[in-house]
Amino acid sequence: MFYTDYKLQFPVRVETPDPVFARALQQAIGGVEGEIRVAMQYMFQAWGMRGPSKYREMLLNTAAEELGHIEMLATAVALNLEGAPLELQEAGAQDAAVGSIMGGRNFRQFLSAGLAAMPVDADGVPFDMSHIYASGNIAGDMYANITAEGTGRTLATRLYHMTGDPGMRDMLAYLIARDTMHQNQWKAVIEELEEERPQMPVPNSFPQEEENQDFNYVYLGFTADGAEPPRGRWSEGPSVDGQGGEFSIRPMKPLGDVPNLGPASPGTYGQNAQLAEEEDR
Repeated sequence: MFYTDYKLQFPVRVETPDPVFARALQQAIGGVEGEIRVAMQYMFQAWGMRGPSKYREMLLNTAAEELGHIEMLATAVALNLEGAPLELQEAGAQDAAVGSIMGGRNFRQFLSAGLAAMPVDADGVPFDMSHIYASGNIAGDMYANITAEGTGRTLATRLYHMTGDPGMRDMLAYLIARDTMHQNQWKAVIEELEEERPQMPVPNSFPQEEENQDFNYVYLGFTADGAEPPRGRWSEGPSVDGQGGEFSIRPMKPLGDVPNLGPASPGTYGQNAQLAEEEDR
């Protein structure tokens, strides 16, 4: 059950309405880096979380916060559209490169939503939930959450650069700060879990002795000439998962034969040439 007190989580004000920036803000709402994504990701992770209840409760608490971020951004979109001229503008972009990419406002914010935000990205593509990662594995989900917050913070800093409006910068500075906290929060969960045992590889519940020991710590090269691939921390020395593995490096050679699936089954209705085996098979 969720509650609201009808107030914004953080003040939202716009001194100079800008419909182009309203379009840009849509990416922070319905883009793959946006707030709908993380709110739903944390919700579904929580709803499927098994194990210590504190992790479920933490996820739900943060998901509720993200819903408030959506409300803030939707309010910002509406305020940037309200009172702004309806003709195309590029004044919101501070440099020519950004201006040429943006190209103008999203007319659907007027035509479909009456000068309001929509659950879409900056190009008007609806958010379709395909980027919600909730695996039921707490470590895997926490790593996914760090990535989500990292891409979200990158987006927020780009939006901060695009606007000179003091109110918008105040709001974005708050959102950037919360992204900082959430990245640290999810990493802290992993560190807490690692006090008991290493969390990598994910899942750490699968017995590693059952995986192919010839390939679990080797960095493979796939260059056509068989040249050795680039060396780095990933190619030599102890593995980073704390499981005692040693990185190595070698070019990969084919271990299997050319695949031959045989003739097609008559019930699949391939062409006649597919139904009978060719002489060279």
